[in-house]
Parts: sequence; structure tokens; C-alpha cells
Amino acid sequence: LQNVRIDPSSISFQMWKEIPVPFYLSVHFFEVLNPKQVLQGAKPVLSQRGPYVYREYRYKTNITFHDNDTVSYLEYRKLFFQPDLSSGSEDEYIVVPNILMLGAAVMMEKLPNFLKILLSGALAGLKQEAFMNRTVGEIMWGYEDPLIDTINKLVPGLIPFKGKFGLFADFNNSNSGVFTVNTGMKNISQVHMVDSWNGLKKVNYWRSSQCNMINGTAGEMWPPFMSPTSLEFYSPDACRSMTLVYEQSGTFQGVPTYRFVAPKTLFANGTDYPPNEGFCPCMQSGIQNVSTCRLNAPMFISHPHFYNADPSLVNAVEGLHPSKDQHGLFLDVHPMTGIPMNCSIKLQLNLYIKHVSGIIQTGKIEPVVLPLLWFAESGSIEGSVLKQFYNNLVLLPSVLDYVQYIFLGLSAPLIISAAVLMAMSK
Repeated sequence: LQNVRIDPSSISFQMWKEIPVPFYLSVHFFEVLNPKQVLQGAKPVLSQRGPYVYREYRYKTNITFHDNDTVSYLEYRKLFFQPDLSSGSEDEYIVVPNILMLGAAVMMEKLPNFLKILLSGALAGLKQEAFMNRTVGEIMWGYEDPLIDTINKLVPGLIPFKGKFGLFADFNNSNSGVFTVNTGMKNISQVHMVDSWNGLKKVNYWRSSQCNMINGTAGEMWPPFMSPTSLEFYSPDACRSMTLVYEQSGTFQGVPTYRFVAPKTLFANGTDYPPNEGFCPCMQSGIQNVSTCRLNAPMFISHPHFYNADPSLVNAVEGLHPSKDQHGLFLDVHPMTGIPMNCSIKLQLNLYIKHVSGIIQTGKIEPVVLPLLWFAESGSIEGSVLKQFYNNLVLLPSVLDYVQYIFLGLSAPLIISAAVLMAMSK
């Protein structure tokens, strides 16, 4: 119990402070093969590109212990491209939706026509099109686009950022907010449980108090002596708490584990799963609207390839092949300590696109939730850390258990002899 608390003297503290497990971020893009036809109302045809793999380093700073048995910290992520593990380079070009343009068009749909006509004229002057051909590096880390300044002038506050635009621009060399978690010094069952995030006990993105709750841990470790039921964690990337459910027991490199997976209800809509009504306005089950925490852009998250989603989402495009093995997320956790041994967390980012009256660049695009990319954050304990785990948590208890039975075996004749002698003496 002492060694799983968040305490500088505990064995797990250094692992918690600077995760020794090699983590990798693998990104798969969906290239649009028929952009001209999509503008005429055709079904998008997609081709998966990648993976583009990055080594991920995580470390905590500003670690501050408080009197109420909590500790606050910032966790930073640094990403480094791994050419040898990738299927392609960051210099490769990919045809993808013009996220800024198509997103802004949907966001402006209900604004006065003269604003939409102004935007359409500005887009024409800037030679902006609905689809763009850019490098992986530009899409990931950002590119200069005069459209940003134009939108900020036409509709101030519509997109509250300036400069470069990139889907992962805020992911690298950044932190995920100030987490305050329980240390477990007084109550070990609360260790790693989130007390607040950015000073908040709950978020205000969603329409129900249940959906706004910050539950579980920060997603790195869990309290010890886990039961085979479920686990929870708060994800700043998804702007919500997530619950995974127990699937099966197993082992990882000889260490016993519980496997937790996403239930089919994770991204279900409010009709199919009423507790999720607070995440609405909803569309089909299997996608979650995250516009309220993504600058009001028409963005949705889901499992990769719309795994576990309404079949209509898969059928609305060509090129998706959902499967549990490739697209299901999982966590293999050592139940005694609550420490993950092996994991792969996968999410897909999608953009809702459609024809918007008054903006000619949207052509005749049929309304569709278009997959942009999916990514997996994966890692497993290995090397000296795995050896230490195995020796202390598997091998040593097994030896002690074996020795216990040896002593019991040796003590049995002695007990019988003592009983006989006592009987004889009477």
C-alpha cells in the first residue's frame, strides 16, 4: 500500500512522475480520392494513409503537495517523428477537406446571407477550395492560411485563434491542464482519483450535470485491488469522463491483468442510451458531438472506422472497414496495483460537412460526417521495469506461497507427534 501512494518515498512515485514506458502516437489520415465528385454530391471515397508514428515522452512539472492529501501537477507531452516505424514521411502530400473553410461554412449557416456572400467572395479572392492538398507535417503541426485573418475580420470571435492552423498544434510541447489528484496517504482507495481539473470540480461543456462530472483518475494509474467491473478516467482531449468495462482476465509477460474495453454505449446517442442525452445535440449512435469544447466547430469523435457505430455512418462513405482487433481500444491493468501494463487508446476525429446556401465553394456536398484521421496512443511496460514488476508481484509471491505450503507440510508431522505425546502423557 505504501508503494502505490503518490509519495516521494514510494517505489511507484518516480514512475508516476516521469512515465518510463515507451509511448507511441500513431496517426492514420483519410485521403479523399474523389474531391471533385464530392462537390457534385457524390459519396466520398476514402483511402487510409499511414501510420505516421511519433515517440511520445510524458513528464510532470509543478508538482505541489497540499494539506488535504492531494497533489497538483502539469503533465507535458513531447513528440518525435519515427521514420523507421512509419509508412511514409511528413513531407508526403494528402488530399483532405479544407477544415477551416468547410467548418466555418457550417458555423455560419444560420448567419445573415450578406455575411455568407462576403465569405464566399473572400474565399474566391483567396483561391480557397473545399479540399486541399497539403503535407502530413502541415496538417499535423500547422500551416499559414490567410483565411484565418479573413474570417476573424468578417466574423470576430468565430474562430478564436490566430497564426498557424494544425490539428495537433496544441498537442506537442504542451500540457493537458492542471490536474489535482488524491495521494492516497490517508485513504488508499482514493489514490490517483481526480479532485479537480484546472480548478474545476466539473466542466460546463455539456447539457447535464452527469455528463459534466469529472470522474475517475487522470488515466495513468488506478487505485489498487481493482474489481473486475469497470474503471473511469477524465480525458481533456475528449472533454469528458469515460467509463471502460471489464472484458476478461489475462496475463501480460507473465503478469496477471484485467482487460478493460469501451462499451458500445460510450458514444451512443441519447435515444439509444438516455444517460448520454447530455452530450447532445446528437446524430447517429457511435459519434459524439464535441463542438462545444472545440471552438464550436462541427467536430465529432468516434472509434476508428466508426467501429461500434450506426452502420449508416460507415455506408455514407467508401473505404472504411471497422474491426474490433484494429479499431477497438483496451487497457490491460494489473489489478493488485492499478498500474496499466499494456494499452492502446484509439480515437477518430470527424468533420461534419454539407452544402451551405450562399457559399458557392461548398458546391452540392451532401451532408456527411467525414472521417479526417484516427490515432492510437499505445504503450506497454518492458525492460527493467517489467522485470521488477514480475519479480516483486509474481515471482516473489509465488515463492512465498510455495514456502508457506512447505512449512505447513513440515509442521503437520510435528503437530501430530505433539498431539500423540500429549495423549500418552495423560
